[in-house]
Amino acid sequence: MTTAQLESFEAAWAAVLRRDRSFDGRFVTGVLSTGIYCRPSCAARHPRPDNVRFFATPAMAREANLRPCLRCRPDDIGRDEKAVAAAIDLLRAGETAPSLADLAAAVGYSPTHFQRVFKRAVGISPAQYHRALRVERAGEALSEGASVTEAIYEAGFGAASRFYDASKGRLGMTPSAWREGGRGVTIRWAVVPTTLGAMLVAATDKGVCRLSFNETGTDLALRFPKADLVEGDAAFALLLADVVAAVEQPGQSRAIPLDVQGTAFQEAVWQELQRIPLGETRTYAQIAAAVGKPGAVRAAGSANGANGVAVLIPCHRVIRSDGSIGGYAYGEAIKRELLRREER
Repeated sequence: MTTAQLESFEAAWAAVLRRDRSFDGRFVTGVLSTGIYCRPSCAARHPRPDNVRFFATPAMAREANLRPCLRCRPDDIGRDEKAVAAAIDLLRAGETAPSLADLAAAVGYSPTHFQRVFKRAVGISPAQYHRALRVERAGEALSEGASVTEAIYEAGFGAASRFYDASKGRLGMTPSAWREGGRGVTIRWAVVPTTLGAMLVAATDKGVCRLSFNETGTDLALRFPKADLVEGDAAFALLLADVVAAVEQPGQSRAIPLDVQGTAFQEAVWQELQRIPLGETRTYAQIAAAVGKPGAVRAAGSANGANGVAVLIPCHRVIRSDGSIGGYAYGEAIKRELLRREER
């Protein structure tokens, strides 16, 4: 490849090593020892770098007498994107979820292969996407003032129990609490000093629901006006210590449970943010591509900004395409310091 087509061999190889889906379609990886070429995100075992050549297009790889990988199917990238987009349209249009077989047939794929294609592009299976979509619709109805029962049935759930099963692990609060600003939910909280300034940490019994800088209990009350806000107890102090460690010594803390909620798209973006390795950054365009919506760069930016749990969902690891630091809810200085610590 020429420098104009790709910044450097090192940049391309780094994308291959982290199996970065946002680079799929930008180049293919030719493996001279096996005679095949792959997507950058191919899940196959990585070759030795001295056996690798990069090509701007699959056609160029074929001209070098390489054949497409049967595992990642690099020639299907454009087709895959169109198929996933069409499937999402079908899932959004239907009151009931089509079977995987029907969905795959509608876009011209075998069920097993399309399940892999869809999950690679979106991060979840078609069935999980449809369940998340229905939960999202129920949440929108609740936000608009519908009763819990009305919202559940308007979203296509045949029974309340099915809604609760679908939302389990996704919604930290019950639908009523969601609609009513945390009514009936106990949130323990504290403001602690850190080297980045005063940090507010709040958590339900499920996990951290708010982490911010330079906010007070008043700000938390505005976010959850009906919740029972109480000062943290001994159990909360243990969680708080883990959160402080995550800020002061990145990479040294244990996994911290979260209690966050958002639309299906927002949660997909937040999950992708958590996949960014320590010490690395991504652009808004890369995040949009990674969640299967390459044209939704602005929406990805909005979802990034809607994150209410700083650091633990590392929205600070997203920068602009031109390499500049970009904005941050708590100021550029804090963002730069977080990135500096993680690089170190």
